[in-house]
Amino acid sequence: MQCDVFSTTPTGGNGLAVVLDGADLSDDQMQAFARWTNLAETTFVCPPTDSAADYDIRIFTASRELPFAGHPTLGTATCWLAAGNSPKQAGLIRQNCGVGLIEIDLTGQTPAFIAPPTAITAMPKNVQSDIIAALNLDPAQITGSAVLNNGPDWHVFELKTAQDVLAVDLSAAALCNTYAVGLIGPHAQGETAFEVRMFDMGPALLEDPITGSLNAALAHWLQSQRRTETSYTVAQGTCIGRTGRVHVIPTAADPSSGPIRIGGHTNILIQGTVSL
Repeated sequence: MQCDVFSTTPTGGNGLAVVLDGADLSDDQMQAFARWTNLAETTFVCPPTDSAADYDIRIFTASRELPFAGHPTLGTATCWLAAGNSPKQAGLIRQNCGVGLIEIDLTGQTPAFIAPPTAITAMPKNVQSDIIAALNLDPAQITGSAVLNNGPDWHVFELKTAQDVLAVDLSAAALCNTYAVGLIGPHAQGETAFEVRMFDMGPALLEDPITGSLNAALAHWLQSQRRTETSYTVAQGTCIGRTGRVHVIPTAADPSSGPIRIGGHTNILIQGTVSL
C-alpha cells in the first residue's frame, strides 16, 4: 500500500510505502525497493520476533535503515489494519522495531503511538553556531535549544513565534555537516499551537513534510519544561505545500511526566502488489 500520513487532506501529508509481506526479503532487496519508491520512508512488515508484538517493521529511507520513525509507525499500523489484521489486544497495536516495542493506541479519534523515551542534552556551542550560521537564524529570535535523541539525533531550536519559523529561507541556507535540525515556534492563536519545520542539513539540504519522531522528541522537551498541561496540535509542512497536523496528547492524570501519545490521520491512496 501507499499512504499519506498526518493530514486529513490526501497528498497533504507525508507519503509512505508499506510492504505488508516483507518476511522473505533480504536487507539489500528492502533497501533497493525503498530507493526505488524515492519516498521519505518505506516500511516492511514482518512476523513478530517478540512474543508481545503484533508485528515487526523495518524502516528504510532511500539510503539507510532507521531504528524508529513516527509517520511510518502510524501509516504502517493503518495499512496493517486495513489489510484485515487485528491486534492481540483490542484497541492497542504493539509494533516491534529498532528501538523496541512501540504501542499504538487505537481508542482515540486517530491512531496515536506512545512517544519513546527522549534523551535531552545541551547543544554544543560550536554546533549551535554552525547551524545558526547555515540557516541564517537571528540569535535574538532563539528562545531555547537542545539535542534530543529518541532513536535519531535532533538538533532543535525554539524561536519566538511561528512566523519566525515560517520565515526561515531554505534557498539562502548552506550545508552544515549532517545534522537533522528541528525548528519550533508558538502560534499566537488558531487551531495549531506550534509551527514545526525539519531540515536534513546534508549531503543535500532538504525539508521533511511532517516528522512524527521529531514531534515526539519535541513533546518530551516541552514536557521537561512543564509545558504539556493539555493536548495540542502542531502544523508542519506549510512552507512546502503540505497541511500536516500532528496531535500531541499528554496523559491527563500526569501531564508533566506521564506518557505522551503522538497521533495523526492516514489516507490510503494506493493498493496493489509488488513484484521484486
